Formats: sequence, structure tokens, C-alpha cells
Amino acid sequence: MAVSATLHCLTGCAIGEVLGMVVGTALGLPPWGTVALAVALAFFFGYLITLRRVLGFGLALGAAVKLALAADTASIAVMELVDNAIMLVVPGAMTAGVASPLFWGALAFSLAVAFVLTVPVNRWLIARGKGHAVMHHVHSH
Repeated sequence: MAVSATLHCLTGCAIGEVLGMVVGTALGLPPWGTVALAVALAFFFGYLITLRRVLGFGLALGAAVKLALAADTASIAVMELVDNAIMLVVPGAMTAGVASPLFWGALAFSLAVAFVLTVPVNRWLIARGKGHAVMHHVHSH
């Protein structure tokens, strides 16, 4: 269940992270601006994917938003902290440009490491009835 929850998180984070990094880098934003954009988009897409799923269970929008926040916030935060920290510490990754193998290699590596480090977080949350464990209650009814 923790791996599944982390894969779900990775999907939304990767969409937002890649889009934010590409747009920020292409626009020549400073590293902090690119990171801010990537993080905002990762949270947006992470929550959006969950909202789409839980709205399909027939929940009202308000309840669906609360569920998405409860299910995804910690996981997305850890994933974003890890992958952006890696992008910032890999020399030249943030300024390499979208045509550079360094940019794409560092981004792929950062997301892979973030996935590995977020699985235990999700496992811990689920064991305590938090994180994606709240999703299980909704779709088991």
C-alpha cells in the first residue's frame, strides 16, 4: 500500500515538478523561482489527481478537498523537499537548460531518490491510519 501511495504521489509530483522545472528554466527564472514554481505545480497536480479520483467515489467537493489534503500533503512535501534539494545540489543542474542531458539526468535521479525516501514515510503514515490510509476508507464503502 505504501509503494502504491508513493507511486500515486510520484505521478502528480513528477508532472508538476517537470513542468515547473522546464518552464522555470526556459524562462530563466532564478533557482529559487524555478523551485517555487515546481513545488506549487507538484502540489497542484498531486491534489488534482486525488480529487479526480475521490470525486469519482461520489464525494462532495468540500469533502474531496479535505480528503486530498489529508491523503497527500505529507507525501508530496517529503517528495518535493528531497527532489528539489537534489536539483539544487547537483552542480549546474538548475542552470543547464532543458536541452541538457545534465538537467534531465539530475531531474530523473532526484525523482527516483525522492520516491525511495518517501515510501517509508507513506508506510509510517498508513500504519497510523493517516496519509493514503484515509483513501482506503472512502473506496471501501
